[in-house]
Amino acid sequence: MPLKETNAPKYHDAACAYCPSTVRACRQGESAERGPGYCPSKVAQGAIDSAAAKYADPFTRKIAQESARVESEGYCRWTRVEEVCQFAKKMGFKKIGIATCISFVDQARVLSDILESHGFEVASAACKNGSVGKEEIGLKDSEKIRPGGHESMCNPVSQAELLNDAGCEFNVVLGLCVGHDSLFFQHSEGPVTTLVAKDRVLAHNPVGALMLAESYYDRVWGPDRPEKPHKLPKEGRRPN
Repeated sequence: MPLKETNAPKYHDAACAYCPSTVRACRQGESAERGPGYCPSKVAQGAIDSAAAKYADPFTRKIAQESARVESEGYCRWTRVEEVCQFAKKMGFKKIGIATCISFVDQARVLSDILESHGFEVASAACKNGSVGKEEIGLKDSEKIRPGGHESMCNPVSQAELLNDAGCEFNVVLGLCVGHDSLFFQHSEGPVTTLVAKDRVLAHNPVGALMLAESYYDRVWGPDRPEKPHKLPKEGRRPN
């Protein structure tokens, strides 16, 4: 049954989001001993074992290894841009793709220049490429941002195909919308990382809505909002 103090779901699902800050036993390798009833080690060990087997794939294993090395070497020192560059170098990638929102083209140019300064080849594709009208995917004029004229759809599938055709080994997402980014991830042949997650309201800092969910942005809650206020870690704590 659900835990009243945490509103955690039933024990048949993993629910790491509800793990108390005083536990987090997986950090110390003690999940099976100290993890709560909804810890993956207690309700989904099969999935954990299945995932472990997939690290035997050489490419998957290399990504895991180099990601961990970048995390360690750049911990609290490197910006995410620097992490992208260092990870790509460690992986031996030569050509990087940028999938950018049309509103981030100026930033995409800076990123492209930075990547090229590190010796990478770069291809980039903006979301409105092809100028395909939103009517082509079945939208009504009233469903446009600005009804009454042509409005190009975001075209993440085309972005993925353009970067695939260019031979990009690693792709960086720059400000794609929710859902559009999902389609890009789905159709990209190379691994993908996100440099910027779009949030027009919060200056592209979407975690702000979580940090302020009990105050300025309490409108994010649905009708089944729990009664107990959510407390975030104290300032100064350094999670991974």
